[in-house]
Amino acid sequence: QVQLAESGGGLVQAGGSLRLSCVASGVIFRINAMGWYRQAPGKQRELVALIKFGTGTNYADSVKGRFTISEMNLKNTVDLQMSSLKPEDTAVYYCNADVTSLSRRSEYWGQGTQVTVSS
Repeated sequence: QVQLAESGGGLVQAGGSLRLSCVASGVIFRINAMGWYRQAPGKQRELVALIKFGTGTNYADSVKGRFTISEMNLKNTVDLQMSSLKPEDTAVYYCNADVTSLSRRSEYWGQGTQVTVSS
């Protein structure tokens, strides 16, 4: 079993910055990818940023140039630095990990952390 622990988030004014962090723990042979998704009220969950270890990163068009995802693979950690935040960035942000444990590959989700951007 793998657990994802999220930290960061909170309330910030438009134009401000926040940093989210996610640490994966448990029985981990290899992390294939880690990233952040978000879900605003009444909307579907959407990809924000993703790191495929050894391959590269993907960003939603709406956050390109404002958000940066980074990883510390040896620490099983992914951070999301969010800058120039907009009210439309308000959502619950979820960490996601694609993990190979022993002979099994599974996807895991964190519990979510609230990000609120005031205008």
